[in-house]
Amino acid sequence: MATAGRPKVHSRGNARLDALLDFLAFAARPMPLVRLLDEAPHRIASIFDADVCSVYLLEGEGDELVMRANVGLKGRAIGQVRLAVGEGITGEAVEYMRPVSCDSAVTHASYKHFDDVGEEEFPVFLAVPILGKAGALGALVVQRRARPFEVADIELLSTLGAVVGGCVRHAELIDTAREKAPRRRAGGGTRKVTLPGRPVVLGRALGAIAALRRPAARQSERQLAVSSKVDDEVRLLEGAFDVAAKATTGIAARARRMKLGSDAAFLSTYLEILTDGRFRERATELLAEGGGIAQALSRLAREVTRTATSITKDAFLEERARDIEDLCDALTMLAAADKRAELPTKALLVGDALTMFDLLISARAHPVGVALTERASGPRTRVLLQLLEVPAIVGVQGLFRWAGDGDVALLDADHGLLVINPSKSEIMALREYKRQTGASAGDDDD
Repeated sequence: MATAGRPKVHSRGNARLDALLDFLAFAARPMPLVRLLDEAPHRIASIFDADVCSVYLLEGEGDELVMRANVGLKGRAIGQVRLAVGEGITGEAVEYMRPVSCDSAVTHASYKHFDDVGEEEFPVFLAVPILGKAGALGALVVQRRARPFEVADIELLSTLGAVVGGCVRHAELIDTAREKAPRRRAGGGTRKVTLPGRPVVLGRALGAIAALRRPAARQSERQLAVSSKVDDEVRLLEGAFDVAAKATTGIAARARRMKLGSDAAFLSTYLEILTDGRFRERATELLAEGGGIAQALSRLAREVTRTATSITKDAFLEERARDIEDLCDALTMLAAADKRAELPTKALLVGDALTMFDLLISARAHPVGVALTERASGPRTRVLLQLLEVPAIVGVQGLFRWAGDGDVALLDADHGLLVINPSKSEIMALREYKRQTGASAGDDDD
């Protein structure tokens, strides 16, 4: 029992106070952004006895809030839930730079619903801005199934919003609003930057960046010298057809095991093309005319494209022409590999799009992850990335402005971030994460 007039030491035992002090000790230490996003929601949810805690970061031109961390919601909310400033309860907190609370969020006039997230199960809602030096950096949100938040909760979460802001400020989140950036040099010549994107396949990896590439349309003199006889080239081409057909059959089987359903139906089109006798015959005919395998397949692709474009707005033929161009590139590499188009092993692949070529050819280099720019679109992209079975994000703006072949990068597809030239502490954090989860860290393991 404390003696009157003497200070009282508040020992451990008060769950809320203990959780708060633990969080403040955690936040006081320098840490990578990824670790903050991993741990902060769990710790803050514990302080408030909340069922849900989310961290939103302000991205794009400074007008888009993206959920980059969460605990408590189901589905794939991280990197997918996006709000304009002023949109939804969370967006209002950032717009007015004031806390916003509601005991029944689903009935609030500003409520924004997202399918397959399950947010409606936690209607008691409190959002506060994450404070930066000159405005908001994002928003901090806690939710409960019941029991409204009290004034003391609002005050405390507002304070923690400033604490989280101090942690976020040290991580440079590069977006399209940054101008006149210093030019990067491949192989580690750029400063560390963090580029946001949308997660598609979860996971984390470390590797050297390599841009996706395609073979040249014409074979080099050295390649022609190696295979100068038409008969030899025909055998190589036939072998390439067989290998591609077998690989595509295997990929289709993988899609069935993954239960991708009709989303992966386009694989049957590739298999039909590869087993089309007339298509094979025409490739052989063009090869017999001389010029080598690459030129013959390039001519074949052009013939199909001309046919498709001669028929006004035939979407099916246009798509089939693109599929054939893609397969002709893959067959070229399978028949007579172009060293200029080969990728380094265990690389982190970057590009504007992913195609069937990459499942047949690029996958042979055993990439550790994939990051695609905002040009990557269409329903096939997600399926192809899932079939590649490595961590992947899409929608990375400014990717080629900051990244070049040889730059080391850390891909965090759990939160949708690509860190180019990560710090030693970020690499160490990844290794620790991999040890805890028992997963491979890519080149980090070599």
